[in-house]
Amino acid sequence: MAARRLVVIGGDAAGMSAASQARRFKGPDELEIVAFERGHFTSYSACGIPYWVGGSVEGPDALIARTPEEHRERAIDLRMRTEVTEIDLDRQRVRTRDLAAPGATDAWTGFDDLVIATGARPIRPPLPGIDAPGVYGVQNLDDGQALLDALRAVEGGEQPRAVVVGAGYIGVEMAEALVQRGYRVTVVDQAEQPMSTLDPDMGRLVYEAMCGLGIETVREAKVTEIRTDGEGRACAVVTDDAEHPADIVVLGLGVRPETTLARRAGLPLGESGGLLTDLSMRVRGQDNVWAGGDCVEVLDLVSGRTRHIALGTHANKHGQVIGAGVGGGYATFPGVVGTAVSKVCDLEIARTGLLEQQARSAGLQFVTATIESTSRAGYYPGARPMTVKMLAERRTGRLLGVQIVGREGAGKRVDIAAVALTAGMTVEQMTALDLGYAPPFSPVWDPVLVAARKATAQVARDVEHTAGGR
Repeated sequence: MAARRLVVIGGDAAGMSAASQARRFKGPDELEIVAFERGHFTSYSACGIPYWVGGSVEGPDALIARTPEEHRERAIDLRMRTEVTEIDLDRQRVRTRDLAAPGATDAWTGFDDLVIATGARPIRPPLPGIDAPGVYGVQNLDDGQALLDALRAVEGGEQPRAVVVGAGYIGVEMAEALVQRGYRVTVVDQAEQPMSTLDPDMGRLVYEAMCGLGIETVREAKVTEIRTDGEGRACAVVTDDAEHPADIVVLGLGVRPETTLARRAGLPLGESGGLLTDLSMRVRGQDNVWAGGDCVEVLDLVSGRTRHIALGTHANKHGQVIGAGVGGGYATFPGVVGTAVSKVCDLEIARTGLLEQQARSAGLQFVTATIESTSRAGYYPGARPMTVKMLAERRTGRLLGVQIVGREGAGKRVDIAAVALTAGMTVEQMTALDLGYAPPFSPVWDPVLVAARKATAQVARDVEHTAGGR
């Protein structure tokens, strides 16, 4: 009997995790694996690019988990610089183009099982000058190398200027990287506060801290143009009411699911444009088509809705689940609670669960509690301040979300809340959690538990007020 053929579109986290896991289940005699990657690298950490650019880590080799050669040693036929241009579901085949051989004819490759792991594409609005030299994105390792080369070419004289467009995770991380390289940095964003992944009151703390770090942060500013000089190179970012000079412009506007192929093939997409799958990461309505990584939407365990979250942690898990399914095993990806953590210089920023607006959109009623505490016992050297905000459902007290902004020791505390959300705990139940304590690590009451206590009191007052109103 001929071996089944698995075709994988995309050679990064989800795609190659799926291929590797499937190979663990079945050998080459049972399963042929062919993977197509249009870029120059496989299995790399895009999340590490800002830290490579900033000089905190080596790259690009240090950011690569497995090279193409290492995948091929595991009997995976990995074809680099090969782009999939069409998915033919009726005939179970994909059309490919060899990008390294211009003029080469397209080829068709049949499949028994198909994995779509096409990732996400950076948001790049159609502005005048957006494609000019001197404007850079940071989506892949090629982007990181191009930006580094440009930064090195500019450095050496008067303090250079960089403008970052967008103040989300990518934007603030790139702002840090540029500060570390000695640039005078301006961040321009159209939102009320930086980090729209936080509520505005918590985003304001990020704004104040960024200004304190010497990063000029321009809020509620719509970019209208990337101005170019006489040589056609970017020299300024123009907004409705100002112009910000720049030697380098970095785009940090976020990403959208890359599902062009899936859409053309008629596969089901969600509100954000991501592929919809079942718990086994099989595309809905398909028996032999799977999808994972930044091109899919996943179930939010708190709101009960699907959402798009582009994170390498999820992508690797998706790949493990897909590989098990293709290989004849069984695994599921139950969903996420929306946990993310980042930093800009020494400011740590974290969130999990729902923001206020997300909770309202889901039809949930809630109370909030915000507290200020420290990372260690107040009397212990090095104690740093942090602010914790907690959302809890009215009446039930079910934890809905947590946001944390603070200095060293703040960010990873969000994991406590992530576990509590996954377990469906109430804020009152959280107050009894047996967390580790010693003065070098925490106050007697950990800041997350202090917030839970305050939220518990808020829920109780709300219940009493409602009962009294009757």
